[in-house]
Amino acid sequence: MKTPSLLRLLSLAFCVAVLGVSPRLHAAGATVFNVRDYGATGQQADDARPSIQRAIDACAAAGGGTVYLPPGAYTSGTLRLRSHLRFEIEAGATLFASTDPGAYDFGTNAAKAALLYGENLEGVTLEGRGTVDGQAEYEWREDDFESGFNHKLWMQQLGKSLLRSVPKGFPKREVFPHLVYLGQVKDARITGLNFRHSPSWSLALYDCERAVFDGLYIYTSLREAVWADGIDLDGCKEVAIANCTITTGDDCIALSSFTHFGPARLCENITVNNCRLSSASAGLKFAEGNRVGIRRVLVSNTVFTHVNRGVVFFNGAGGQVSDVLISDCVIECDRFDWFWAGDGQPFFFRLAPIAELNQEPAKPGDPPPGTIRNVTIRNVIARAKGSSPIHGHATSPLEGITFDGVKLFVSTDPAAPYDKAEHALDFRRVTNLKVRHVEVFWEPPALQQWQSALSFEDVRGLELDGFEGRAAWPERDGPAVVFKNVADARVRDCRALAGTRVFLKVTGAGSRGIRLHGNDLSQASVPYQLDKGVKRGAVK
Repeated sequence: MKTPSLLRLLSLAFCVAVLGVSPRLHAAGATVFNVRDYGATGQQADDARPSIQRAIDACAAAGGGTVYLPPGAYTSGTLRLRSHLRFEIEAGATLFASTDPGAYDFGTNAAKAALLYGENLEGVTLEGRGTVDGQAEYEWREDDFESGFNHKLWMQQLGKSLLRSVPKGFPKREVFPHLVYLGQVKDARITGLNFRHSPSWSLALYDCERAVFDGLYIYTSLREAVWADGIDLDGCKEVAIANCTITTGDDCIALSSFTHFGPARLCENITVNNCRLSSASAGLKFAEGNRVGIRRVLVSNTVFTHVNRGVVFFNGAGGQVSDVLISDCVIECDRFDWFWAGDGQPFFFRLAPIAELNQEPAKPGDPPPGTIRNVTIRNVIARAKGSSPIHGHATSPLEGITFDGVKLFVSTDPAAPYDKAEHALDFRRVTNLKVRHVEVFWEPPALQQWQSALSFEDVRGLELDGFEGRAAWPERDGPAVVFKNVADARVRDCRALAGTRVFLKVTGAGSRGIRLHGNDLSQASVPYQLDKGVKRGAVK
């Protein structure tokens, strides 16, 4: 072993003189601070916060090292992390979040409250095979929130119960602590740990750079855990999420550019790979409060199971979403209780100003809806329990959207109190849209109001290439594909399936410049049908 430097010897002397304990030295020279040496008992009923914080501070005073939680149960409130810290929770060790609001440091921004808190740091690692448990509990009560995405209205019209879950134990929604909050941290690693029962977003990062999440298991109740997202990245850059299993009541992974924790920052260069996601809300969400932008995002080799919505693009606060690739994924949807956003949709795109989303009058100075551009969804197998809306806004259409190699199976949930599904894929207000090699299959149980496999409305610049499918109820003369006010479209190498009555129906005075070539429509009784309002020569 090399002779310790003078600085290290002075640091160790400080630990002995000031803190009264001697850190252990591994053979490799790494310094380990065992929380038991600082007074932690490993008994859940005892307050371990002072002991663990002393170990963290001693580690920082030594210039860095490992704070070690051996097997046992440790209950704590806010722990302030330090730079150059490895916080290791051993297999058999559980760090419990205190259920006492007084155990948390809410500071000047209660949204940052957390069990493990770090801000303006470098080189922070949370790792091990142990568990962090938020001990969240829920109660069911009559809804008093102004939300519901029309679900509440539909439930009221049906005379159904408006009972919903709400977290217990804290005075208001804004002060439910996270399990982890990191703000403006560089080089963060969170690996191997189990995070359970968070009362709020499990892992929240703001304006962080170079972060890695690997091999995590994150769990909250799919039935009850409102507001308990898995991983939220707000204004973060250079982030990799890999090999994680996330089962959450709310969104599994959410990307945003908010003003929730501080000034809105650009969120960019994000990868998600080899993950398993389940959510009563969304598996992956580009959040609606996007003020600046979210760009350069790659999601691959990921399985979405038991999700209310698979991939959600929601924009309404003026920011941009661009350069996104979702590839080689499987999405299986289910419906959840009325107070969750979503209706069993693998894909969900919506652009709308915040006031419109909240169904309230616009206010002076409200930002425009923003933009969603250059998004590709490729090589995806999806099973839906509802329509997938891909909707731009009248003032800001979606741009450069591509669906390539998507196999979509659609059914309904007989137990759902409502199902507003019509078309399998519903595109509205889009420019430069490519739909290639998409197959749609209607499966039992069926819904009477189902209509077309593909619906396009107010679309300009469309390539429909290699589509196979039919209307849900071809015996009712419904078209497999419907165009309404579609301009400059190419339909090629598509195939009408046996039993198709009408393959393509074109409506709207704005429909023009539609070209069909190289298609096999021999199985359709009517290859294409024009409404009276369509101008002569619109289709060739």
